[in-house]
Amino acid sequence: MLEELKTGSTVVGLKQLRKVLKDGTVQKVFLARNAEPRLVEPIEALCREKNVPCIWVDTMAQLGTACGIDVGAAAAALL
Repeated sequence: MLEELKTGSTVVGLKQLRKVLKDGTVQKVFLARNAEPRLVEPIEALCREKNVPCIWVDTMAQLGTACGIDVGAAAAALL
């Protein structure tokens, strides 16, 4: 499932993710289980509100690698 982030159009980061979720251009959201709950829980709630599937991955490092960045990522979206 993370392979989609390598080939599709993505947004990485909480601030940018909130913007695109509100715009309605998101197909799926990926959240890291080891991210701070206070950061990812509002994104998860917004996903429920917008009926966007939310997929949990194990670590921020795993999500960052899938997005092609050298640091961990708490959240990413497939547009």
